[in-house]
Amino acid sequence: MDRIFTLDEARELLPAVIEDAREVIAARADLTEIDFERRSGGRSELGGLAELKGLQARIEEILSRWSEQGIEVKGIAPVLVDFPALLGGVSVRLCWIEGERELAWYHRTELGFAGRRPL
Repeated sequence: MDRIFTLDEARELLPAVIEDAREVIAARADLTEIDFERRSGGRSELGGLAELKGLQARIEEILSRWSEQGIEVKGIAPVLVDFPALLGGVSVRLCWIEGERELAWYHRTELGFAGRRPL
């Protein structure tokens, strides 16, 4: 069975998620630059194929850790994660997206991001 978070549990994990997300965002930008330069025939000051593979591995490591904790990764550009929860007996996702400072939104599981509402 998938993990069901309380609001307090999800909020307790959020600072670590935000810190990891900063690393994903930086790696995502570096990866994009290295890939662009490689495909354009140039060379990035950030490195080449080895660095690109290292960045991909680091992003996957973070995403795997989140998944192991029961956090659902919905995207990395922007970083978007959901914490499965129940509110009033209804299956919801406590929803956090890159740039937000706190966990302040949710949506019914079947509605997805478009159904976001403030907590």
